[in-house]
Amino acid sequence: MEPYYRAYGPWLRKKFGGQRVYKVIADAGFTCPNRDGSKGYGGCSYCNVDSFTPSLTRSLPSLKEQLLASMARAKGRFGAEKFIVYFQPNTNTYAPVDQLQSLYDEALAVNPEETVGLSVGTRPDCLDPEKIALLESYADRYAVDLELGMESIHESTLAQINRGCSHAELVRVLESLKGSPMDVCLHMIFGFPWESHEQMLAYAEEVNRHSAVGFVKLHHLHVVKGSILGARYLKEPFPVFSLEKYMEFLADFLPRLRSDIVVQRLFGVAEQDLLIAPDWGMRKAAVQTYLDKELTARGVVQGGAVQS
Repeated sequence: MEPYYRAYGPWLRKKFGGQRVYKVIADAGFTCPNRDGSKGYGGCSYCNVDSFTPSLTRSLPSLKEQLLASMARAKGRFGAEKFIVYFQPNTNTYAPVDQLQSLYDEALAVNPEETVGLSVGTRPDCLDPEKIALLESYADRYAVDLELGMESIHESTLAQINRGCSHAELVRVLESLKGSPMDVCLHMIFGFPWESHEQMLAYAEEVNRHSAVGFVKLHHLHVVKGSILGARYLKEPFPVFSLEKYMEFLADFLPRLRSDIVVQRLFGVAEQDLLIAPDWGMRKAAVQTYLDKELTARGVVQGGAVQS
C-alpha cells in the first residue's frame, strides 16, 4: 500500500513518462551573505555546508567533472535515465546575473541529451526580479525548480539561528512568484529546541496560504560538526528528535498540509562522519521505509483526504 502523501518520486515518474529521473548536485563555489560579511559571519547556526554535500561532489573541482561522475553513479546504482542539475550548496543566486547564467548554461550543457531539469537552491534575500526572470527563461526548455530556504516561519527563531533573512522577505518573494512557470519548493527545519510542537505545526498553515508553493522539503534538525549549534550541543546537549518522535510529528503535520503540495523529502540526511545528533542508526532507505510504513499504518492522509 502506498502512503497517503504526495511523494516526489511518483510525481517525477508521472511527469517524465515513467523515466527514472535523478537530481545530480552541482557545487559552483557560491558562498552566503551571512558567511562573507555582507550580513554576517559564521553562517546559519545549524549549518556546515559539507554535511549535506556529497563527498564525491566536494572532491571534484569542475562542474563538468562533478556532474559526469554523479550521472555515471546514478546510472550504475539506480538505473537513472534522465537528470535534473541541482545547484545545492550555499546560496546559488548569490552572484551577478551574467555570472549565474554562465554557470547554469555550463552545467546544463554537460549532458544535454539526458538533462531535463534545473533546480536552484537559494535564500529569499538573494532573489530579485532580474534573477527570477533569468531562472524563468529556462522554463520553456527544462523543468525549473526554485528551492527557497524558509527554515522557520518564526522571526525569533530566524534571529536565533543567525539566518540574516526574515520570514517577511520570503513572503514578499512568494507573492512575486504567483503564476511563475517554475516549481517553487520551500525547505523547512523542524526541531529547533526552543520551538514547541504547536509552533512547528503552524508551518503548515503558513505554507498553505501561498499559492506559489507547490513543493516542500521537510527536514529534522541535524546537529553537525563545524556548526555553531554543534559546538553548543557538545557543551550542553539539548533535545533532538528521536525517529519515533519525529514520526509522531509527521503524523500530526501532514494532515495539515495542503493536499496538492508535493513532498520532496520527509527527512534530512547528513554525512555520518559529520553528524553529532540525532543518530537514528539506520541508512536513508531504511528510514524512508519506516516512515512510509508508519504513516500508512496510522492512516495518515496529507490534507485530510485520500489522494487520487
